Amino acid sequence: MHKKLLSSLIAAGLLAGTPFAQAASNLVFCSEGSPAGFDPAQYTTGTDFDASAETMFNGLSEFERGGTKVQPGLASSWDVSEDGRTYTFHLRKGVKFHTTEYFKPTREFNADDVVFTFERMLDKNSAFRKAYPTEFPYFTDMGLDENITKLEKVDDYTVRMTLKEVDAAFIQNLAMPFAVIQSSEYANQLLKSGRPSDINQKPVGTGPFVFSRYQKDAVIRFKANKDYWDPEEGAKVDNLIFSISSDASVRMQKLKAGECQITVYPRPADLEGLKNDPNLKVPSQPGFNDGYLAYNVQHPPLDKLEVRQALDMAINKKAIIDAIYQGAGQMAVNGMPPTQWSYDNSLKDAPFDPEKAKALLKQAGVKEGTEITLWAMPVQRPYNPNARQMAEMIQQDWAKVGIKAKIVSYEWGEYNKRAKAGEHDTLLIGWSGDNGDPDNWLGTLYGCDAIGGNNYSRWCQPEYDKLIKAAKRTTDMDERTKLYMQAQQILKQQVPITPIAHSTVFQPMRKEVQDFKISPFGLNEFYGVSVSK
Repeated sequence: MHKKLLSSLIAAGLLAGTPFAQAASNLVFCSEGSPAGFDPAQYTTGTDFDASAETMFNGLSEFERGGTKVQPGLASSWDVSEDGRTYTFHLRKGVKFHTTEYFKPTREFNADDVVFTFERMLDKNSAFRKAYPTEFPYFTDMGLDENITKLEKVDDYTVRMTLKEVDAAFIQNLAMPFAVIQSSEYANQLLKSGRPSDINQKPVGTGPFVFSRYQKDAVIRFKANKDYWDPEEGAKVDNLIFSISSDASVRMQKLKAGECQITVYPRPADLEGLKNDPNLKVPSQPGFNDGYLAYNVQHPPLDKLEVRQALDMAINKKAIIDAIYQGAGQMAVNGMPPTQWSYDNSLKDAPFDPEKAKALLKQAGVKEGTEITLWAMPVQRPYNPNARQMAEMIQQDWAKVGIKAKIVSYEWGEYNKRAKAGEHDTLLIGWSGDNGDPDNWLGTLYGCDAIGGNNYSRWCQPEYDKLIKAAKRTTDMDERTKLYMQAQQILKQQVPITPIAHSTVFQPMRKEVQDFKISPFGLNEFYGVSVSK
């Protein structure tokens, strides 16, 4: 059979039983879950971003591959006013949106696309938002809906944004997945045809890969964007294929068999075998992450500080880290990792003390046998390789102090949706940093503005919120550090969360994979990645 025809048939999935990876122009990624959709602005998880922002889209600014440094994206440059509140973006010319079966662009990327992208998130009365009502959790959690007060098209290749208050991390924020640029022309087409929700199911971007097909819980297919504006960082393979499997052992078997070339979240127990396989390599780096347990402070009795303190000190964190992370995790005592600048090294955990926990619960009027729910994630994440086992260990710890925890789980998209609605009592979750800024932890996860979004504790403490907002409004790093350290003290004292661990990130792959870089943000980026023959 002709090689080109064979490659085409394999990419199309027409040769049953043939490993995808036989075609040198294909890159197959064994991913851990199905995305909830393909509109990055609507979501907050790495599963969603890997399948959308990291493959098909670009932002005005972007992070260098494998790093935290910001570089130009669809904006070739930007100017900042002396007062730090007005940003003028000079847009890149010659950028083309994807041509697909469902959309044929008639023009190149311009200011209209930037205005549409941000207006949709800013204005609940925008025509598109009215036709397709949705929420934008990152945008609102970070307070950008309140802080961006003016959005102007200066000309076809210049856009100006004015802020109410200085945001020291604004350019970093715009490099995050939620801020990727959508096509205004495509949005107008969807409005006219009465199918605006297709923006989330049939994506169109400017990125290195073009959406081809999606089968939930099975496969996502992308084609290389031959018209990508940055050939140096474009697609180096003809086809990118996500082979979806929530079972870590299945993913590892597929990797060893050559059915995929890169995978994620190996179980700690599998690492030695993977490292000893001559056909594989397993690069690693310290994780910029934090796995934790969130207490929903709006649900009694978790609204009482003594109860949260008791549940916190009843958890045997050392036993959890030994059993679940198996040498690939560091005990966490804070709501962000120690590699984040402004981290307060003076913070200490309350000692593991079940007897004191019992006394605190009794003092708070909590009866023995009180039932609460304990939610466990259905997927492996960089910060938690086995949430179900962790939940079972916490369940046993709490039983010893008289609390009955019922373990609850849902499909990953449903889990996030229900958790953001506050249905849980306690919940296992975590975070991989997005932009290298402390606000991405202390504001996005625990700020008052983030309730209903990523603040799963639904905790709002006025003094804490005042400190993190003041820190965001100054560009002086020393002053920001001082304010963030004060905020961390309050966070620790009030116990809206129990930090569990910061994990080491391992990324197993076939030896033929070239130039894949581990993202500090827990994402998987495939542009610039090739497969040697």
